[in-house]
Amino acid sequence: MTEVLDPFAAATSVRSLGDGTFVANLHPEWVVGDKPHGGYLLALLARALGDVTGLAPLSVSAHFLRAPRVGPVLIRTEVLKTGRTVTAARALLEQRGEVCVDATLSLGTVPEGDAVWSQLPDMPVNPPPNAVDLAATEARKSFALAQVCDMRLDPGTAEFLTGGTGAPRLRLWVKPREAQPDLLFGLVAGDLTMPVTVNLGRFGWAPTVQLTALLRANPANGWLRLAVDCRVVQNGWFDEDVTVVDSMGRLVCQARQLALVP
Repeated sequence: MTEVLDPFAAATSVRSLGDGTFVANLHPEWVVGDKPHGGYLLALLARALGDVTGLAPLSVSAHFLRAPRVGPVLIRTEVLKTGRTVTAARALLEQRGEVCVDATLSLGTVPEGDAVWSQLPDMPVNPPPNAVDLAATEARKSFALAQVCDMRLDPGTAEFLTGGTGAPRLRLWVKPREAQPDLLFGLVAGDLTMPVTVNLGRFGWAPTVQLTALLRANPANGWLRLAVDCRVVQNGWFDEDVTVVDSMGRLVCQARQLALVP
């Protein structure tokens, strides 16, 4: 019997060529505008390195050199060092002979058990009744990810939806459609938000230049809570910090990126 993959697993599937290289097909639904989503690209690289090492990603540091197009890509992997606790590796995503994403990953075993100490965003486990379903708004036309991910926005932090402006921060709840979140979706969630600059009235594509993500726990079933914050918007640049917490109150992912203001 043929195994049926959930939509996210199918969209992030890779095929080994047997020499540390893989081929993949960038899915047309995992895009922002017409460009493949950055967190989605990182999930592909992490899946390829997982196949090579048998380990899970613990940290990802990636430079986005150019935007690939929907369609076939080549992934090259290299194990830099194998250790008892942590293995370091590199993965390149290439298209038409050019490197699009260059990422270095630390891989190992994802921690389990309760945290000794934590300070996490205070958000309800489930989206409240007034949370905005992004798939039911005009934003879905330019943010196609709302069709493959169930995404609910806290209206108290989404002034842009009513034409207003406010602080560059957002709160939302996300999960994959027709599946439960896993570690790689937790990685995607670290980049799964429209740019916080929308609350400043700045819309459009905000290309990520560099992104670093730490994976802290395998997510439990249910909604992932995202707290998205910014420190400075200046001279055409902005930063974005995303804290991802699962339905059990565990930190799943911390992500910070440097991006260009639309």
